[in-house]
Amino acid sequence: MDLVLTEEETMLQQAAKDFVTSRSPVSRVKKTFEKREGYSPELWKEMAKLGWLGLTIGEKSGGAGLGHRYLGLVLEELGKGLVPEPVVSTLLLGAFAIESGGSDAAKSEHLPAIAAGETIVALAHQERRARWALAAVDATADPSAGGYVLRGEKVHVMDGTLADFFVVSARASDGVALLLVPATAKGVRADAESRIDGRSCATVRLDAVTVSRDARLDAPESGLGLLERVVDAGTIGLSAEMLGGMSAAFAMTLEHLKTRVQFGVPIGSFQALQHRAARLYVETQLARSAVMYAGRVQDGLDLTASVARAASVAKAKCSDAFVRIAHEAVQLHGGIGMTEEHDIGLYLKRARVLEMTFGDATYHRDRFARIEGF
Repeated sequence: MDLVLTEEETMLQQAAKDFVTSRSPVSRVKKTFEKREGYSPELWKEMAKLGWLGLTIGEKSGGAGLGHRYLGLVLEELGKGLVPEPVVSTLLLGAFAIESGGSDAAKSEHLPAIAAGETIVALAHQERRARWALAAVDATADPSAGGYVLRGEKVHVMDGTLADFFVVSARASDGVALLLVPATAKGVRADAESRIDGRSCATVRLDAVTVSRDARLDAPESGLGLLERVVDAGTIGLSAEMLGGMSAAFAMTLEHLKTRVQFGVPIGSFQALQHRAARLYVETQLARSAVMYAGRVQDGLDLTASVARAASVAKAKCSDAFVRIAHEAVQLHGGIGMTEEHDIGLYLKRARVLEMTFGDATYHRDRFARIEGF
């Protein structure tokens, strides 16, 4: 696969890099982490003005319709800066679900608002006993006059404390259904979860929540398939963010190796550390190839390839690589790498959380094997 970016892609990536450098450096994220402030509505609006929140949304719905590989370039830069704004949850989980399974009315109501930075959407699908098994759904959607009554509990809802709407998976009489539920609806409660990376996450409880029939995003008997496609899109986007995080951690470590002096010479002159750094570089480039390929497959540029297969390859590779690079980065920084004074520890915390989001490397290797018929 060609890893060379087009001029348009290069410009977009540079704009994202400049934005992170000037508006959301790691120092800002560190303060956000310490204060548990979540995200910045001001920066979210700026992202909307830059057109990033509409990159994957069709032009008819107020977006640019450029595709997932373009958003992946932005996510890579946001990952380098550990930017906490809810891009993956809103665009790749929320907007993608609405655009793929929603009615024309739902699309016209929500997609332009998402592209304009006015609406945040989160996917509420994971349950306590299910872990990553999408079909293990205990939440229920019982029929009522003109709609459904929802009951159940969802955990690890990414950006759940920020959301205006939830895309909820629930078991209906005809299979798994996806329903769009306002966060302010009666019976909905989102309780913040504590995570080591300080990001917004919630347990969402649904106590006899009433929604209209139009709230259902999927056609009957197709909800599970839509949920799988949504999670794959989110997995590919999350892999792009992980690529950015590992790239930044590696660059920070290289700079330390060049400037830290021991025994009168930079420690980067030691052959053993050079070998370790070379291996981390290889891991980063392999992850980059997997992520870029997955973005192309998601956009339909390779019609012979499976999106599920590409998503699992990217996530398995990025989970292993990000965790390994983050651990090595902390070790190569020495004692200061273990302190909160240095930023490198933030990348390890983020790596550990993302490793387990949407399935770890072992899960995705097993999934890949099943897809391939092994």
